[in-house]
Amino acid sequence: MSLSIGIVGLPNVGKSTLFNALTNNDILAANYPFATIEPNTGIVPVPDARLGELQKMYSADKVIPASVTFVDIAGLVAGASKGEGLGNKFLANIRQCDAIVHIVRAFTDDSVLRHDESTVNPKADIEIINTELILADMQTIENRLPKLQKEAKAKPAAREQMGYLESLLRHLEGGTPLSALPSLDEDVIADLHLLTAKPVIYAFNVDEETLTDEAKQKELSALVSPARTLFVSAKLEEELKGLELEDAMELLESYGVDEPGLHKMIRAAYDTLGLQSYLTAGPKEVRAWTIKQGYTAPQAAGVIHTDFERGFIAAQIVDYDDLMAAGSEVAAKSAGKMRTEGKDYVMQPGDVVEFRFNV
Repeated sequence: MSLSIGIVGLPNVGKSTLFNALTNNDILAANYPFATIEPNTGIVPVPDARLGELQKMYSADKVIPASVTFVDIAGLVAGASKGEGLGNKFLANIRQCDAIVHIVRAFTDDSVLRHDESTVNPKADIEIINTELILADMQTIENRLPKLQKEAKAKPAAREQMGYLESLLRHLEGGTPLSALPSLDEDVIADLHLLTAKPVIYAFNVDEETLTDEAKQKELSALVSPARTLFVSAKLEEELKGLELEDAMELLESYGVDEPGLHKMIRAAYDTLGLQSYLTAGPKEVRAWTIKQGYTAPQAAGVIHTDFERGFIAAQIVDYDDLMAAGSEVAAKSAGKMRTEGKDYVMQPGDVVEFRFNV
């Protein structure tokens, strides 16, 4: 299961600088609007210290971590939903992503132009982006309704769909993004790829001092509550780029920070989307697989290959901590820590698994 995150924001908020740092990339990051025209993509591994420990235990030839695809989408502007600043093209790029990370400028630097050359205003910037996403969704729904109106005369299902979409349209017209609603009928909206239905994480690009200023962070979080918020410094993340892990952690600690922005962002995305990983291990490879929380063992097997789900027999599972404490798979079996689970077993984050199946 691949995870794709679209990084959005107004021009000159630090999107491309942060993208470069997160993905160890070197795309153009310039001090003017639309430095990014085509979306830039970077695939990064999900940090997981367990993989290295399992590689040692199994003397595995290779390690394959789970991965996240970050998509740096060009800066949106007011009027994007009507095509301003190539807006329609940029919005189309967001539709393909699982979640949105909205970068909001919350630092002051006279050398970095603001998109409209006024003072830094996180609240106003957030409203511009959210308004454009809402307007784009309204347009998408309005384009679909005439087709459903024709079908509704003969198909009860079309009438229900039409009524549901009209209710969503009313929420949007009132300024409410669809992600703020208690629930959504995914079957009805799946093919519409509505932008405001996607989970949003707000990442405030702050100066180094604000990274440890809880009062300031609380003030910024209140602007988007109850949405998930992160606080990163694109400038600091850029300094971390290319450093060995030990050196990077030492630099972060000097600013009172305990983990890189990449780790924060991936963890927030997993939590927001309800994802987790399980592990497989052997002499050939050690690997992490991303699944949805609540997946059963057959569903988890299907992430490896659809045949594994269809032919699922059982899953041999040991908890990672139990495996490490035992020192080997053989010892874990002897200690009774290895167990066999059937089709109804719900996967847990610490599971190290070997699936049994018929082909």
